[in-house]
Amino acid sequence: MVNGAVRHILILGGTTEARRLAADLAADPALRVTSSLAGRVAEPRLPAGRVRIGGFGGPEGLARWLREQQVDALIDATHPFAGTISFNAARAAAAVRVPLLAVRRPGWVAGPGDDWHPVGSLAEAADALPALGERVFLTTGRMGLAAFAHLEDRWFLVRSVDAPEPPMPPRTEILLDRGPFTPEGEADLLRRHRIDVLVTKDSGAAATSAKLTAAREAGIPVVVVQRPPTPSGVPVATGPAEAVEWLTRTLG
Repeated sequence: MVNGAVRHILILGGTTEARRLAADLAADPALRVTSSLAGRVAEPRLPAGRVRIGGFGGPEGLARWLREQQVDALIDATHPFAGTISFNAARAAAAVRVPLLAVRRPGWVAGPGDDWHPVGSLAEAADALPALGERVFLTTGRMGLAAFAHLEDRWFLVRSVDAPEPPMPPRTEILLDRGPFTPEGEADLLRRHRIDVLVTKDSGAAATSAKLTAAREAGIPVVVVQRPPTPSGVPVATGPAEAVEWLTRTLG
């Protein structure tokens, strides 16, 4: 893809897009690819190329790592709600003058028949629930359950890859599972647990969008937590193909 010396690419990963991008780039002998995972999932799906797990120690630590490892380009392909690392990446890349790209899959868009209630945070989602339902399917991950812990009169089905830790609502059932999911499977889950309201983050992932289809067909309202902003001035690609094109233009 590029001419000259081997270029070092750091991917801040943990998403499907990050794994696909790592596979595409690792196949190029002109590139050395390192993927960094936060380490929040006990058994993550490892991407192609080199992998490091754990934090960097804030923007200063990331800047130091970029400099010491002679990184030529930084690609932030983290989850749309992993806001802190994205801003750390922007500060670190600017400090050491390393080109930075953010990869963000498109968000979900409500369609005919959807009953969506957009909110700006998990706390706002919790505030919206009393008016919408009593049996909640909570699919916002294992972090942040404390925002719902005070809702003692609601029943929650919490689905996550790894087991969450308290505090959490007192009436909670944990479902450990990982996508992709199907509309049929999600519809069955809603029926079996008598779910009357769904809470989700706008992750935009196709692998987890089946619940939205199932909720629409069942006439169930959906509380959608909107994404945090991306750092200003950082170019954004919607997927691996656009990221490869950016890298080709950037590295020459």
